Amino acid sequence: MYAIFTDGGRQYKVQEGQVVDIDFRDSLETGDSIEFDRVLAISNEGSLKLGAPTVSGAKVTASVVGLEKGEKVYIQKFRRRKNYDKRTGHRQKYTRITIQNIVA
Repeated sequence: MYAIFTDGGRQYKVQEGQVVDIDFRDSLETGDSIEFDRVLAISNEGSLKLGAPTVSGAKVTASVVGLEKGEKVYIQKFRRRKNYDKRTGHRQKYTRITIQNIVA
């Protein structure tokens, strides 16, 4: 059984027990429960339910594992012959969740 849900402008295909990184949420802490109700599709033993745009009554329940940081991305700015060279970095924050239950 798997479900496709949307959160923060992204779509995730998940199964029960799967660990997923979603956009950072400041209000969530480790052990909290979160519920996604914008389920686009659910597949259960070969039968597929598609929503228009969402499947009514379907939801995905997950628990927060912790907060994670992504890989460091470096930004290099350079202008030739102008004595200008700048390097900065960025690490995106994520909230790591474990999918507990998929209700169709």
